[in-house]
Amino acid sequence: MDEVKMVVAHSERATLRVGDVFLKVDADQARIDVEVEAMALAPVPTPKVLWHKPPVLAIAAVPGTALGRLGEPSTASPAAWAAAGAALRRLHDAPLPPRPGRAGRDLDELAAELDGECEWLVTNGVLPADLVTRNRQVAEAALRPWSPAFTHGDLQIAHVFVDGDEITGIIDWSEAGQGDALFDLATLTLGHEKHLGDVVAGYGTDVDLDVIRGWWSLRSLLVVRWLVEHGFDPFAPGCEIDVLRSRL
Repeated sequence: MDEVKMVVAHSERATLRVGDVFLKVDADQARIDVEVEAMALAPVPTPKVLWHKPPVLAIAAVPGTALGRLGEPSTASPAAWAAAGAALRRLHDAPLPPRPGRAGRDLDELAAELDGECEWLVTNGVLPADLVTRNRQVAEAALRPWSPAFTHGDLQIAHVFVDGDEITGIIDWSEAGQGDALFDLATLTLGHEKHLGDVVAGYGTDVDLDVIRGWWSLRSLLVVRWLVEHGFDPFAPGCEIDVLRSRL
């Protein structure tokens, strides 16, 4: 009998693996609906949906291994990173999905949340004021008008699977929708700055690197409190706090 493995679990959702099947349990049915819809529309390899019975989504495992993990060196080849960039370009050039995603948040609301998180980080002594202030300045580059694209919205490095130099699947589409294409590029390369050139080469068009760096700072500042409150460690080597320190 296949062993049941807990992949990730917190108060909002949990993912279990049984053999080659992943079971995603989500308290928010809308996120599951978005995921199913996005995987059907995306012009890139995605997991096969086996069945969907709220609040559970069953999907098949994709072949290959993750492009890497935050906090660990990636062993993937430059060609694999470039292939990830090329896959992102296909996604961003695809017809728009019907709704906004995580990468498409209102800029005023996003700036207000960012300021609130920065204040919380300093007031509670989580991070030094100079570190927060510097990264808030860097983050400003991301807060600019953008043209909507079909975005994944949570394209962490661990969500991209490769076999050799080929992309075999992109997983976890619950935050997908219309959004800023550079948000995806920044999320993919967060903590792996040395691979940004390979990704951009595969993407095949010039990108504003200051905006990418802005998203690195913005995303890291926003997520620290959530990570701490949900049992994750943003202070681990190579993770979000190190990303913020790299901007000093």
